[in-house]
Amino acid sequence: MYRLNLPSFDIKLRKGKNGTEVFDRLRKKYLTLTPEEWVRQHFINYLITEKGYPETLMANETAIQLHSLSKRCDTVVYNNSLQPVVICEYKNPKIKIDQQVFDQILRYNIVLKVKYLIVSNGINHYCCLINHDDLSYQFLEDIPNYTIVTSS
Repeated sequence: MYRLNLPSFDIKLRKGKNGTEVFDRLRKKYLTLTPEEWVRQHFINYLITEKGYPETLMANETAIQLHSLSKRCDTVVYNNSLQPVVICEYKNPKIKIDQQVFDQILRYNIVLKVKYLIVSNGINHYCCLINHDDLSYQFLEDIPNYTIVTSS
């Protein structure tokens, strides 16, 4: 598929009736392998193995209601009280991460009100810390560990 700026791992692939499928370890099922799904599975593995995010507190394709529209967050990470703390948005590695991508994840955050927003196309990764009190944000140099996103 694509070479990513993420650690490689033993990703589970199989041939399906509509082409190659990849195992989603969070949803516990095989899905059609798309470039975005390739990024999602690698990024999830990175969060779990490198950043200490508990697999049991992560969900893919989380449905939310934004005004009258039904939307799906690519990945939502929860704390031990099952409150959302991180939203992740993934794009095809060929898609440039621009303001439109950030606008999309910001709309999701109107509903979930998390402190951390992560956007990745597998090559470039961006993380913002959101201050809901003064409506400001700060780009972080690295993706924080799970202990950091759940503190405070």
